[in-house]
Amino acid sequence: MTDTSSEKTKNALNRRQLMGWLSATGIGTAAFHRALTVQAATAAEVTVEMVKQAEWVSGIELSDEQRAQTAAGLTRTLADLEAMRSFDVGYDTWPAVKLHLLQGQEPRSTKREDQSGYRSVERPERDEDLAFFPLREQHDLLRRGELSATYLTEVYLKRLKKFDPQLRFVVNLTEEVAMEKAKQLDDPRSHRLRAFNPLTGIPYGAKDLMAYPGYPTTWGAPQFQDRVIDHKAYVLEKLDAHDAVLVAKLSLGALAMGDKWYGGPTRNPWNIEQGSSGSSAGSASATAAGCVGFSIGSETLGSIISPSTRCGVTGLRPTFGRVSRDGCMALSWSMDKLGPICRSADDCGFVFEAIQGIGGNDPSVVDRPFEWPRQVDLKGLNVGYVEGDEDTKDREELQILKKRGANLVPIELPDDIPTWPLTTILFAEASAQFDPLTREGVEEGLNSWPAIFRRSEYIPAVEYLRALRIRRQMQERMQALMETIDFFVSSGGDELLITNMTGHPSISMPSGFAGEGDKIQPQSIQFVGRLFDEVTILNAARAFQQETDYHLRRPPLVTS
Repeated sequence: MTDTSSEKTKNALNRRQLMGWLSATGIGTAAFHRALTVQAATAAEVTVEMVKQAEWVSGIELSDEQRAQTAAGLTRTLADLEAMRSFDVGYDTWPAVKLHLLQGQEPRSTKREDQSGYRSVERPERDEDLAFFPLREQHDLLRRGELSATYLTEVYLKRLKKFDPQLRFVVNLTEEVAMEKAKQLDDPRSHRLRAFNPLTGIPYGAKDLMAYPGYPTTWGAPQFQDRVIDHKAYVLEKLDAHDAVLVAKLSLGALAMGDKWYGGPTRNPWNIEQGSSGSSAGSASATAAGCVGFSIGSETLGSIISPSTRCGVTGLRPTFGRVSRDGCMALSWSMDKLGPICRSADDCGFVFEAIQGIGGNDPSVVDRPFEWPRQVDLKGLNVGYVEGDEDTKDREELQILKKRGANLVPIELPDDIPTWPLTTILFAEASAQFDPLTREGVEEGLNSWPAIFRRSEYIPAVEYLRALRIRRQMQERMQALMETIDFFVSSGGDELLITNMTGHPSISMPSGFAGEGDKIQPQSIQFVGRLFDEVTILNAARAFQQETDYHLRRPPLVTS
């Protein structure tokens, strides 16, 4: 006997899903709703015909191929929405519409680092060695007059030109402005190189979603490859004020997705048959290859951490709102973050100090004090870790932290909250940002975005707000966890999405290598800190790098 009541319940669920998905787009007649209800009553998934008949609601006319793609995507979207509906947010949960819902714990007790024991270094004979020098040492050579800003800039420009044909990390060189800035710094009347500022005279690269006057800002998309924005991103304005030297706009995957842009895929210096990951593809690749002193990347969902992992460099993703995004491409207003990609945690600290703080047109940015170098005593700190197959005695990073006096505390991250369906927030915001491209039917060179944009046009406002309410609960759960520990060791996975949704800072660094020859693959770990407590994870990362040499190793490409 057929269970007709069960079938009716299933069909009613399908109808509710489809109606919720469509009606929240803002328009629709009762006759239209009745017609869709009849279709949904006999359907277990969104069909091409259903998409075709619903196109007028969104005001977008699709091709047959696009309808099929949209139907498949919407079927997956409905599964995500149902997962979120099954999670009880209650009537007392506010959505995470206030971007700084949780202010973090009290500021960490730190002390100024004693610089009296620092020994001056000799200038290396080879330019390759100079290119991989830490920022402290490069600055020391510049300040003592043993190296000119012009010479150092020329070293990096030559390396960018030499390795770009293989790695494809340069969108546009900024050679003219770089050489002019370097000459100004070398002018003996300026005395600017004598300042105790470790970024003065250091050549760097910026991910090409940050505007700089006189040069294209392409966002990695062919539609914008000749577009010049007459505005300087605030983060680059701050670096200009610190007398850093911009030498290149570096690649990003089209509209901040992956490592493929209109110039082709950016490659990993450790394995040029492999992409460098994204979307801060060029920033990580150029830094790993010693072609810039440091770089600036951005992250929405892994775009600093992932390429830093792939390319074996150190990347700091700050707390959401620590760095102004004025003059930068927006992908997700509630998730985008800017941060440094360097070869060491120490370098990340110097760059972060320069770029953090209020400024420009970004209503989310906050002012919280940060200075570097500041020391945090790791003795007595509680360091969380997620238990796995590997014994803690075999985990080098945990043993180094334990040696420094930290207490190791096993933890569990929230696993009963629908995590990946929260990407609904990212897709809805990105679709809203790039709605003009969708309505104009623009697809060339935009990777997988067009399909995501099309199906995201149908995400109901109700479901977007539901996702924000679940995100609020995720924030509160993580806040409660972080009150029991000072930071935790992460290896990626769901933790990457969770901490991007909650806004917690993270630093990624190489922790070993797999493979051999020209197919070496860096391995990595991440330290995730309390909100606005970058100083602790920077100190922990620096402690790890003081006891290991993984961050000092160079890709075979640049040593051959």
